[in-house]
Amino acid sequence: MSPVPAPRRTPWLWIAVTAVILVGGGIMVSIGLVVTHATKSSRAFAGGIHGADRLSEIVLEDNGADDKIAVLSVEGVITGQPLEPGGRTLVELIRDQLERVRHDETVKAVILKVDSPGGEVLPSDEIYRIIWDFLEEEDTPIVVSMGSLAASGGYYVSAPCQWIVANELTMTGSIGVIFHGYNYRGLMDKVGIVPSITKSGRLKDMMSGEKRPEEELPEEHQIMQSMIDETFTRFKKVVHDGRTRAAKLNEGTGRELAADWENIADGRILSGQTALEKGMVDELGNFDTAVQRAMELANIEKANLVTFEAPAGLASLLHLFGEAHSGAALKIDLGLPRVSQLPQGRLYFMSPMHVH
Repeated sequence: MSPVPAPRRTPWLWIAVTAVILVGGGIMVSIGLVVTHATKSSRAFAGGIHGADRLSEIVLEDNGADDKIAVLSVEGVITGQPLEPGGRTLVELIRDQLERVRHDETVKAVILKVDSPGGEVLPSDEIYRIIWDFLEEEDTPIVVSMGSLAASGGYYVSAPCQWIVANELTMTGSIGVIFHGYNYRGLMDKVGIVPSITKSGRLKDMMSGEKRPEEELPEEHQIMQSMIDETFTRFKKVVHDGRTRAAKLNEGTGRELAADWENIADGRILSGQTALEKGMVDELGNFDTAVQRAMELANIEKANLVTFEAPAGLASLLHLFGEAHSGAALKIDLGLPRVSQLPQGRLYFMSPMHVH
């Protein structure tokens, strides 16, 4: 009887084994880097203020200098949601980054890079207050470097800073407040869906998308308009107070608000050039212009550019693998209007072109 031949090991088996080893090794290396990064962060700063001690200093540009300029970023829609699973919100990140600046005597200036259409009212106002209080308590200047878009809430968080640099083609302004929603009762009627509502008061279902237009009470729009007007008044005060303080700090070297600036505070988008003419920005230029201005305001000749970032955690790493695994999705176009991805029922400092 002839011996049974050994089973052939196909190349696919070796490929699979190799892939498992590489993926497993990659995960272990990533975890090691996270731990090492976090350890370096703890050694670098032991202030213990909020979560500032868990931020790592990252060198963006090494110019062989003893002094540093910290670069902070406000990019995308401003929301109160975490920037990553289990992580900080944008408000918390800006707060912690400025705490690092407070406790680092080698940081002589801050550049706030803004490229945002705006966002939710409350997070925008919280960032404004953090920056305002920092400048009230510290001598460290904050210079804004506006990108392609720094509108509405993007301008709101820029307003308290000492100096604002914009490209002449930057889209900015859009000073105003918007409440956006949908009335889908007509669609419900076509489908045959009838809402059943039990409420405690006549206005408890105020601004509900399930109501027919003729069922909406006059008070509903009056109440919403009153809230919007109140928030709009706050926006204009933020602009006025911020630009007035900046003019005082800059001692005539920057721009002052034009006497008629409120005439363009009607939600319209402005170019950087128009914003300069109205005193809403101080200078036209790019990021390099902002760096040079920051050094001038800080009275230094050169500086390294740094930022403070949270090291990637294990939750973020696992989320990344999850995203890769579930990245494929089936999307069906029903021909309906695209629904806003922003949470409804909130007030926004948002460029009108980016609400939907």
